Amino acid sequence: MTMTKADRFWDRHAKGYAKRPVADEAAYQRKLEVTQTYFRPEMEVLEFGCGTGTTALIHAPFVKHIRAVDLSAKMLEIAQAKADAAGVRNVTFEKSDIASFSAPEASYDVVMAHSLLHLLEDKDAAIAKIFRLLKPGGYFVSSTVCIGGQVPWLRVLLPIGRCLGLLPLVKFFTPDELAQSLTGAGFRIEHSWQPGKRKGVFIVALKP
Repeated sequence: MTMTKADRFWDRHAKGYAKRPVADEAAYQRKLEVTQTYFRPEMEVLEFGCGTGTTALIHAPFVKHIRAVDLSAKMLEIAQAKADAAGVRNVTFEKSDIASFSAPEASYDVVMAHSLLHLLEDKDAAIAKIFRLLKPGGYFVSSTVCIGGQVPWLRVLLPIGRCLGLLPLVKFFTPDELAQSLTGAGFRIEHSWQPGKRKGVFIVALKP
């Protein structure tokens, strides 16, 4: 697989990302707890943008198997080392992005994508693909930064930072626009929570 600008960016930042503490630990714990209320022991779970694997490894005891993918090989090396150290055997890490990922339709009970949708060129295409990958009655669990209509100076700064290789691609949309993308794809929103202004919007959406 040819390395992209995004691959190289996240490979460079993998070690620092792994060391950085969670920005809002209380909110993160609440998201974990809510997600786990939807899990059952027989479930097959897919996580896009798994990073260094922390969330997948925390959820592993509650499901049958988690297939965790990320486009950064360096992130995945750290994730696998964590899994080995913890003796977790029901999480499989692999290198892929959402566009190139391949699996039969209706393969998964739950798909997770945290801190990912705002980093994609086409979030609607990604959401449509996730809808296809889910079984009927399956859940899409996401946490997404929605900065549309806020901090307008970022619209100037972020593209410059990306050209210099200092920042990733970031798309601007509002929480309402994200909700419209989900419902437009066929999802029904079951749970939505934003822990604070400019915080990621946590959503659990059902595929009927």
